Amino acid sequence: MLNGELGNSLLHSTFIIQHSSFNIHHSTFIIDSKMNCTKCKTKAVIGLPRHNAAFCKGCFNGFVHDQVARAIKSEKMFGKDDRILVAVSGGKDSLALWDILLKLGYRADALYVHLGIGAYSEQSHAKVLKFAEAAAASHRAKLHLHTVEQEAGAGIKELAQLIHRPTCSTCGTIKRYQFNRVAIEQHYDVMATGHNLDDEAARLLGNVLHWQEEYLDKQGPSLPASVEGFAKKVKPLYRLSERELAAYAVLNRIDYIVEECPMAKGSKMLQYKEVLNRLETESPGTKQTFYWGFLEKQRKKQPTATTMTEKDRAVLHPCASCSQPTTAEVCSYCKMMARAKTHAS
Repeated sequence: MLNGELGNSLLHSTFIIQHSSFNIHHSTFIIDSKMNCTKCKTKAVIGLPRHNAAFCKGCFNGFVHDQVARAIKSEKMFGKDDRILVAVSGGKDSLALWDILLKLGYRADALYVHLGIGAYSEQSHAKVLKFAEAAAASHRAKLHLHTVEQEAGAGIKELAQLIHRPTCSTCGTIKRYQFNRVAIEQHYDVMATGHNLDDEAARLLGNVLHWQEEYLDKQGPSLPASVEGFAKKVKPLYRLSERELAAYAVLNRIDYIVEECPMAKGSKMLQYKEVLNRLETESPGTKQTFYWGFLEKQRKKQPTATTMTEKDRAVLHPCASCSQPTTAEVCSYCKMMARAKTHAS
């Protein structure tokens, strides 16, 4: 995964992480043997152009932890006494988030949804179990597991074909439902996801390009538990880029699944990310300016959380089947499961 071993090799002129959707190379982490850490002046192992800074491993970890701590405090996400449920996938972002929250002293458990995507799901599940056993266990953190095939009778790909819905849409419906269900049933105070700066900037770009104004109110990194049956949802990594989190995972030896989900091929989000990556290469800090600027304008515009709560309370009511909040008589998840059972019989 790294161009050479950890340690002295990180002082070479190029720091490269191979990933199916991006490469971390010269334009992102420019390291030469004479570059020193901005903070402690020892040898740097990583350079961050958007911050005009370079860090050694220890100071970089401190920088990452500080960015998450600042996000939690500024957005009033949760406190040390709150129980947090982290949505983990086996990827770098969610495992790094779980690692960071535990190291910052938070009470963080996790939920993994096994989607039944052949070898990909088996590998990602193995990565999550390995982290849970090696790192989370020492903090007495618990891992919850939901297996789609056990409930639906099929993996995500087969289920999507059965009900004639796009795979990513089916996956999103299932994961959102199960994460919210476990958070509510297990009495967690908040649910945390590993969405990073790249994710949020790409999502914002897509929403703006299509003028999806109804989604813009919910682009913030902290969404309230607006009605009974909805868990509070937060994104503590919104201040950190995808590449910074990949570097954090590598430097801290977090073993994660590198490949993108095979079902995501051709995804619009990946296209938006590629466009933003090109802009970031030419002008470091573009993603930060775009997304953080949007958040600042939203804060000045109106009290988003209150408005969102009022809107949700006006249109949401309990699903007739499962009691989770929905705008229809029966929620999308229950409709989907009912269709799957009908087609399977």
